[in-house]
Parts: sequence; C-alpha cells; structure tokens
Amino acid sequence: MLVMPDHVHFITTFDLSRGVRPIVSMWKRYQTRTLKVAWQSDFFEHRLRNDEEFRLKAHYIRMNPVRKDLVSLPEEWPHCIDRTVLDGPSSGDA
Repeated sequence: MLVMPDHVHFITTFDLSRGVRPIVSMWKRYQTRTLKVAWQSDFFEHRLRNDEEFRLKAHYIRMNPVRKDLVSLPEEWPHCIDRTVLDGPSSGDA
C-alpha cells in the first residue's frame, strides 16, 4: 500500500464471490466516517494474474511518488507498507 497526497494505491486479495465494489465501498465509507477522508466516487481495479503482473504493478505503485517529483528514489517515500519487504525472505531462501 502506498499513500499519496490525493490518492492511495494498494494490492490486495478479495473474496471475489462478494465482488470488489461492495468491499471497496465499505472500506471507503469506514474511512470517511472515522478519519473524515473525502474520497472520489469511483476507483480503478486491475486483476493481477501472475507473478510478472504483480511485479510490474508493484513497481508502478512504488514509482508513483518519484513520477510526481515528491522524492528522488522510491525508498525515500515514507508512506508505504510493502508486504514483500515485511515478510522477509521466503522459507526457500533460508
């Protein structure tokens, strides 16, 4: 997840039987009520079907603050939670 001044990017897994729209709507409603966040009325979703799509989308997200000239390097942006970094090496790497 990466938070920008005017929007947020995140990669997550949903129970697709419930649909993405109701889940995102509930999350945005909660954020609006508890944190007074004013959200846009819609959102964009992209399904990641393999590891390469995940890698490309994650890179795109991490580079967002660089493209907006907020930092020089993606590592300088403090408003990011990267699960792949938090998880550390996989058990096969040890």
